[in-house]
Amino acid sequence: MTGPLLLGVRHHGPGSARAVRAALERHTPAAVLIEGPPEADALVPLAAREGMRPPVALLAHAQDDPGRAAFWPLADFSPEWVAMRWALRHGVPVRFIDLPAAHSLAMGEDTAADAERTGDEEPGEGPAGPAGSGDAAAGVRVDPIRVLAEAAGYDDPERWWEDVVEHRGGGTARAPDGAGGEQEPDAAAPFAALAEAMGALRETYGDGGHDRDPVREAHMRLRLRAARKEYGDGIAVVCGAWHVPALTRRTTLAADRQLLKGLPKVKATVTWVPWTHRRLSRHSGYGAGVASPGWYGHLFSAPDRPVERWLTRVAGLLREEDYAVSSAHVIEAVRLAEGLATVRGRPLPGLTELEDAVRAVMGDGSDAPSVLIRDKLVVGEVLGEVPEDAPAVPLQRDIARVRRTLRLTPEAAERVLELDLRKETDAGRSRLLHRLRLLGIPWGEPAHSRAGTGTFRETWRLRWEPELSVRVAEAGIWGTTVLSAATAKAVSEASEAATLAEVTALAEHCLLAELPDALPVVTQALADRAALDTDVGQLARSLPALVRSVRYGDVRGTESAALREVATGLAERVFVGLPPACAGLDAEGAAAMREPLDATHQAVGLLHRSEPGQRPAPDGLRARWAAVLYTVSARDAVPGLLRGRAVRLLLDDGELGEEEAERLMGLALSPGTPPADAAGWIEGFAGGGDGGMLLVHDARLLALVDGWLTGVPDAAFTDVLPLLRRTFAEYEAGVRRTLGELIRRGPATPSHRPPGDTPDAAAPGFGPGLDRDRAAAVLPTLRLLLGIGQEDSDGRQGPDDERSEPAGPGALPGPTAPPEPPEPDGRSEPAGPTPTGAPTPTGAPTDPQRPAPQPLHAPPPADPNRPADDLMGART
Repeated sequence: MTGPLLLGVRHHGPGSARAVRAALERHTPAAVLIEGPPEADALVPLAAREGMRPPVALLAHAQDDPGRAAFWPLADFSPEWVAMRWALRHGVPVRFIDLPAAHSLAMGEDTAADAERTGDEEPGEGPAGPAGSGDAAAGVRVDPIRVLAEAAGYDDPERWWEDVVEHRGGGTARAPDGAGGEQEPDAAAPFAALAEAMGALRETYGDGGHDRDPVREAHMRLRLRAARKEYGDGIAVVCGAWHVPALTRRTTLAADRQLLKGLPKVKATVTWVPWTHRRLSRHSGYGAGVASPGWYGHLFSAPDRPVERWLTRVAGLLREEDYAVSSAHVIEAVRLAEGLATVRGRPLPGLTELEDAVRAVMGDGSDAPSVLIRDKLVVGEVLGEVPEDAPAVPLQRDIARVRRTLRLTPEAAERVLELDLRKETDAGRSRLLHRLRLLGIPWGEPAHSRAGTGTFRETWRLRWEPELSVRVAEAGIWGTTVLSAATAKAVSEASEAATLAEVTALAEHCLLAELPDALPVVTQALADRAALDTDVGQLARSLPALVRSVRYGDVRGTESAALREVATGLAERVFVGLPPACAGLDAEGAAAMREPLDATHQAVGLLHRSEPGQRPAPDGLRARWAAVLYTVSARDAVPGLLRGRAVRLLLDDGELGEEEAERLMGLALSPGTPPADAAGWIEGFAGGGDGGMLLVHDARLLALVDGWLTGVPDAAFTDVLPLLRRTFAEYEAGVRRTLGELIRRGPATPSHRPPGDTPDAAAPGFGPGLDRDRAAAVLPTLRLLLGIGQEDSDGRQGPDDERSEPAGPGALPGPTAPPEPPEPDGRSEPAGPTPTGAPTPTGAPTDPQRPAPQPLHAPPPADPNRPADDLMGART
């Protein structure tokens, strides 16, 4: 080998990785130089550890500002990773030659991000510039892969690259034929052709709009000169193909040093961190822009027949998801994919052909399987691993230690974690996750619990993202352990909080995270802030979080007496200021005040409730809150929305009778009330998801709403219609349908009843009395629900109980229990004992010597085909 072996690659390209491995096996260089930050030279040996599993990334961050960071991701199909692992296996030195991270990070946030992207972004991912050297001068970045694809007649650069490089045959170095067979192909030939193409592009476009490339390439040349001086010309350089022409350019040492003179510099720290395929697939942020990392990994690792192996994996995934996929589907999909590749002139079916084949053969034309395949296989949910002894900040090590103790494993896929806080392990997991959230490390996010709504249960959604490594480095300034760091940050935030809501939320976080040293400081800050705050709405919004803090403290065994006193005092201030704050508001202000009203009501209910061993709230707290709601509901100056809401809250708490609620609704919907105000009252009273059920089950209130709505003048109807639509749109579809049916039905015509059967009084919208024929249809289901057999409902006597009473008023009388005539005044005696297992109604006779008299409405006893007779006997 004469001169350095320059291997220009496309980052994260499996074809480039195979070619690099073949070239290294063929030429066996004395040293390998790789594009990357030189500060990572000391970390190279860790790549050979068993605990190192890609995808991983080199993380560089400024020591005094960890938020200023950059990543260099590497997957198992990355050419740089393949070269590094080859060198470690063969004992060959490895050196990184790109611009040091100390300079890249010091050049500012935008420049550092640009350095990360140009260092790891594949050529062809940036915006394409039209032909012409003036574009580069104008600052438009040239996409070299797109330019070459267009020159070859392709409109898709990715497809051109796959056809020319990724789907190339060979690429693996073969042992020479000892019998003098055909000559082994030159493994470096593809790199020479690609270098020639990039040289032509660099002559036309210069640096292609990458302003920092001249500086980076100057440093690469300096490192290359030093390596040639140390190891000779037998070295290999693995870098982006775009940089190869610059490395072969003849320049002086002084000129390169002049380009690097005066660059800003910071003290940087570099380490290995886990990475994910999902992050590799993203174009923004720290993503590498690899659209299909799972597919690329398959192309690199499949020893042969990649199409058949891929579709077999697809079939396995679909069968796990209960799709009817057989081996015949795989065979037909392979044939279709190969046929499409032939028709489209491709050397091998690509991902596009495979997706089309899966959609047609396995998905029956549906895109649903394709979405699943892209998420699980094309992108994948692979999370890399790094050795435990890799350099890390002390906080990172403490997180790893606590995580192992609690048996929590970071995963790239989202998973749901159900916790029972009564168990020590689950309580420890909850504390860790809450402390990490307080530190700005959202490994887990709270979710709605499906197992229950008690305060002893928590549900979390966990997913580890690579960016959390940066968050851990940033949080390291607060302390060396999770507990000390969370405590220090909570104390700092308590002193810097600008609003009362921020302090109350912080107090809640301190209790959830169990930070006993920070809680007194936060409580004092809360008391000071609450004493100075005069905004009633702000006070009301802060009360629920504070009350939850008191409740969580009780659940977790934390002393929260001071918080309870602050919460009680805050509630008293809200009671005093809320009625005046609700008066004179417009529609927008009333809508904004509804949230504090509901929040205060919920907080008072929690504060009034006491746990075992807990000091209860003052007896008059809830009574005073009810008086406040009465005041709000009765003031004409308060908007109808808030007055209606106050009535609803009183009704739900049992502080207001149904008759009084009906009276207040009648007043609010009287003709003298403006229609818009009346519509607001209805929204406040019946709004929300449960408001419809109130109208369904209370026909009087529904009749009032119906009567008011039919009497709204035509001129005002268009004004109140949007308010009513907004109210009723919150109901479930079944509730709306039931309300419409009740309104449509109206008062029903009395059905035919037996002689002397007086119909019950009918409520508005309902038919009078009981329709026995319709009720009979539900009797079989009712017997199953109540556990009543046919014998019990018929009132038959068992052999051991000859003195048993009839089953009920509707049971057929036995020979010793004839029905008695009704009393002269038309009243009937109460029924006898209820069926077995049913409770005896209040006031029922208990004399066992006297058969139960039959009621006035008893049907003829000789009709055994009237199952409705059993209904009265089965009623409990």
